[in-house]
Amino acid sequence: MANPHILIVEARFYEELADELVAGAIEAVEAAGGTWERIDVPGALEIPAAISMADAGDAAYYDGYVALGCVIRGETSHYDYVCGESARALQDLAVQDLLAVGNGILTVEDSKQAWARANRSEKNKGADAANAAIRMAELKRKFGAIE
Repeated sequence: MANPHILIVEARFYEELADELVAGAIEAVEAAGGTWERIDVPGALEIPAAISMADAGDAAYYDGYVALGCVIRGETSHYDYVCGESARALQDLAVQDLLAVGNGILTVEDSKQAWARANRSEKNKGADAANAAIRMAELKRKFGAIE
């Protein structure tokens, strides 16, 4: 896709991890010749709602959306709800609303795992999520699923 315009939505609960994920996503979007905008939300559960709001508005059109954040398992079942519900809502946006979404919400046991996935020099999941959004936007255009 030539010059995709991507919205990066980041959960700021773990700020340093979010910054690293975003840096990887930005590098990937720019490498693809695209442009990007960046907004932040408090946590992973708010990401799907922000994407839905952005897509419903008429102020800007985005070819794809990159969801970035991190959920680290704690001592309660809250982790399970946040992981499951954020993933389900993002998948609903992709399947029901035909949005090109790259899911880069890390779901990990501890901060060591989070950093291994966020670091651009290691797994670079920010870039992976951006590349997924760009590829899904290409498929959306190919199959004529554009508004």
